[in-house]
Amino acid sequence: MRAPVADAAVSTLALLHTQSFDWRVWKLYPSFMVGWLLFAALYFLCIGPLRSRFPGSAPASKRQVASFSAALLAMVLSLQGPLHELSDYFLFSAHMVQHLVLILVMPPLLLAGIPDWLLRPAIQVRPVRAVARALTLPLVAFALNNVIFLAWHFPGPYDVMMRDHGIHVAMHLTIMVTGVIMWWPVMSPLPELPRIAPPLQMVYLFLVGIPMMVSAALITFSANALYSWYVEAPRIFALSALDDQRLGGVIMWVPGGLVLWVAITAVYFRWTHREVAEDEAGVRIRPPATRAGLIVPPPYPGLESGRRA
Repeated sequence: MRAPVADAAVSTLALLHTQSFDWRVWKLYPSFMVGWLLFAALYFLCIGPLRSRFPGSAPASKRQVASFSAALLAMVLSLQGPLHELSDYFLFSAHMVQHLVLILVMPPLLLAGIPDWLLRPAIQVRPVRAVARALTLPLVAFALNNVIFLAWHFPGPYDVMMRDHGIHVAMHLTIMVTGVIMWWPVMSPLPELPRIAPPLQMVYLFLVGIPMMVSAALITFSANALYSWYVEAPRIFALSALDDQRLGGVIMWVPGGLVLWVAITAVYFRWTHREVAEDEAGVRIRPPATRAGLIVPPPYPGLESGRRA
């Protein structure tokens, strides 16, 4: 029999949930939209009217603009509207979809959309350059992303985060920032903070998925519902709290792993295309070693699209 104190706590928690859901209703939250609009405006101002203020700048390519715009769209679709309502008030599985978009989809699109000259002034500042060099080392980027992601998904921190809007916002910011850092060794737009070599990129992406798969397995095969927030959520679909949790674990496990395998495949074909292009051109340039002793291909004109317009 449940204790009266526990019943009172559960009843209080249940009051925090929205009682209805409608796919047709799009709620926009100022706390998100103000930051999102400022971020978008800053990018388009810098690649447009303010571009002349950046030394060595060139027009952003259509591919870069499209990629950055897709990253912005991924943010707004996952953090506003129906998916936001489902994940915040009803379904753990919807929250996992939201998190995978913010970690595995948005960051590579964002990095692919940023011209190198746009970031270069920041790394001219010595403290910024030192911190950026440390954070974008593959081992650091790998550890930082996985530690932050896994820490938020322990039941205690997760339930605290779901009950406090400020902590929830901080969680989303941390997983997005560490997601960008995690993708940096594969998608870096800056030669000064370079990508690792393609074979190591494939190994790195494979390893990135292992902690997520372990966490997903523990969530999927748990005999009990782990997150009290969703235990007390209204059941708007024919899913119990435990079934919803298991579905969320499977989403983290299968689609999450699939995204990383697609990325590994893309790296492989980009690498082989580059090798073929160099052979056809009769050119084989030995790329420089990075600060970590890893070999990184430099940008060759005509061999890597989207770097310059």
